Amino acid sequence: MEFKTFSNEIVFFDLETNVPNKTGQHFHILEFGAIIVCPRTLEEVESFTTLIQPKDLSVASLRSSRSDGITRDKVADAPSFEDVAEKIYGLLNGRIWAGHNIRRFDCVRIKEAFAEIGKAAPEPSGIIDSLGLLSDKFGKRAGNMKMASLAAYFGLGVQKHRSLDDVRMNLEVLKHCATVLFLESTLPNQLEGKWQSSSKIMTRSRSSYQTAQRAMPYSKGSLGKMTQNVKNLLSKAQGNQALQSLIKHSHSLLR
Repeated sequence: MEFKTFSNEIVFFDLETNVPNKTGQHFHILEFGAIIVCPRTLEEVESFTTLIQPKDLSVASLRSSRSDGITRDKVADAPSFEDVAEKIYGLLNGRIWAGHNIRRFDCVRIKEAFAEIGKAAPEPSGIIDSLGLLSDKFGKRAGNMKMASLAAYFGLGVQKHRSLDDVRMNLEVLKHCATVLFLESTLPNQLEGKWQSSSKIMTRSRSSYQTAQRAMPYSKGSLGKMTQNVKNLLSKAQGNQALQSLIKHSHSLLR
């Protein structure tokens, strides 16, 4: 079957897998989720998610510490990877792949899963790994740069570790980071120094809670207050219409 390619479209995707706890045990995909995003507007134009039944059901946990976590019962009646492979291939092949830590994890798992069923794996037209990108461009202000830490930094809620929720959170994190970096680049001498204050947040890993040190671009309170402070700074510096339009657009992303 032939598939069209969409080399300028971005597909954010995420996999949920088992956590190998025995020597020689492999990762098995338990859930796949993806959204296709228009690169010009960053609007979601299509989404897909499915639980996946592993060949060995024992790799899925009997219980989950999360209320909506993935358990053995939930994947017992789910389709196998082979059942949904064609759909996943159609979503991924020829598009720009985006996700958090996908180079080292999700891309590898996708290739393994297709190899296991004897089919050619999808190929990206490019890869945007937000872990590497934000570590380089945004720095360590959010602590360990895990998605949970970045989401907490911007007040976007708790990471659910469910594929579709996580890719949507990933996109929102990128929007917020891009807005902050864009504002900083506009008036670097006035904004960068003011936003480097220290604070602490609580982040949740799979096994425990831990405290991570981070720098916040705003004092405790709403993102709206931070945006207003930026607006005041920009208004004092240059009172032109173009900058006011920028603020209006930035505020819509930050609130």
